[in-house]
Amino acid sequence: MISFLWAEGSNHIIGKNGNLPWHLPADMRYFKKLTTGNTIVTGRKTYLSFGKPLPNRKNMVITTSNNINDAGVLVFHSINEFIEYSKKHVDEEIFVVGGANIFEQLVPYADRLYKTEIEHDFDGDTYMPTINYDNFKLINTIPGKVDDKNIYDFNFKVFQKIK
Repeated sequence: MISFLWAEGSNHIIGKNGNLPWHLPADMRYFKKLTTGNTIVTGRKTYLSFGKPLPNRKNMVITTSNNINDAGVLVFHSINEFIEYSKKHVDEEIFVVGGANIFEQLVPYADRLYKTEIEHDFDGDTYMPTINYDNFKLINTIPGKVDDKNIYDFNFKVFQKIK
């Protein structure tokens, strides 16, 4: 199963200069809770922004370059190669965590969406690609709690593809 996991501002911004344009510890905890013990897939730039493979996860990268050689990281050199892998591992929830180019290419294959909606317009240079939500059903909403460390209103939403 291919699942998208991301956070975006009200203006659909997901990044600025290769980083997140916000500090939202609750979202980082949510990311860690969902992905620990599971599989994540990224594009090359997102993977390199982590600095190293994320611990306690199966790390996969989709890239046309040959410069990802970290031990234990599974590299796919095309979207099709990754799709073939996912078809052979249907019981494995694979979390697509960025970047925008990878999201855009995998939209038709997404089965579930884990979206953190942050109620703020951010300055940024990377937008979440358009997703037709008519193809998905909202199955869960968890309101975030604003506090001194999480200064924006936010919600965790989960959507399931309508078959």
